[in-house]
Amino acid sequence: MRSRQCGRSGLRVSELGLGTLTWGRDTDAHEAEDMLTTFVSAGGTLVDIAPTHGDGLAVDVLASLMPLVGRHRLVLAWRGGARLDADGHWIASASRSDMLASLDDALTRLGTDHVDLWLAGPDLDVPLEETLSALDFAWRTGRTRYAGLSHRGTWDSAAATELGSHGNPGHPPIVAIEEEFSLLARTDREELLTGARASGLGVLAHSPLAGGVLTGKYRHSTPPDSRAASPHLRHLVDSSLDPAHLGVVEAVVRAAEGLERTPMDVALTWVRDAPGVVSAIIGPRTSRQLSQLLDGGEPLPTQIRRVLDEVSRP
Repeated sequence: MRSRQCGRSGLRVSELGLGTLTWGRDTDAHEAEDMLTTFVSAGGTLVDIAPTHGDGLAVDVLASLMPLVGRHRLVLAWRGGARLDADGHWIASASRSDMLASLDDALTRLGTDHVDLWLAGPDLDVPLEETLSALDFAWRTGRTRYAGLSHRGTWDSAAATELGSHGNPGHPPIVAIEEEFSLLARTDREELLTGARASGLGVLAHSPLAGGVLTGKYRHSTPPDSRAASPHLRHLVDSSLDPAHLGVVEAVVRAAEGLERTPMDVALTWVRDAPGVVSAIIGPRTSRQLSQLLDGGEPLPTQIRRVLDEVSRP
């Protein structure tokens, strides 16, 4: 697996990132261990984790596994911040207080003094400047090596990048943005990716398979072990199951057949090699799924890529 430079920064990440959304809830520690060791052995470094992943348990699962592979071999991308509600559930938050508290909590549980990249998530109730001040404090005190944004949209991303580029106090330099991006999720993202490239930012693209829809497994029915069949994961798939997307899914399947590859491989490679994308973040629930995702990855022929670009154009 290749390593890529994240925009104009010195941060380097693997071209595929490992997501931890299901760790501790749908993926137990033993399965997560198999995935992490396989991922690192394949040259993977970027691990994406958030305080809400696995209902708050993913941090503890990762903490138990890091000694097996070595902290120095991982690039930890910590996404957002959170607070505990009255029922003990983690609720996403971008307030300065909640962000710093949840980061310090994670560092203690992970047994490390820093994350490599902290991505600030959206929060309509909190001003962007306040959120950036939390990133800046963590950056200046060494709690994070780099700062970025997650799902902040074109306006916030542009504003934060502009503020950080002038060395303004309280506004750290932004080096990366994280957004959902796939053949089924291009609307409103093309402009964002173009702006990111122009600003020297690296793009971390999550959900490159649109919750598994681009593998073709939902074409005729809903597999009982799929995300669409799970009450707490179905919301991640619903929008991609829109009948309007059937043409794109069929195009991916036909391309895969012609290339003698899997639809999964075709869809993932299209995202991984999209201009501006430095890492495509995958979220397998099992080590078998991870092995399938790691199997392949040759660049798509120019003509096939051009056809997929056209059929998926917003």
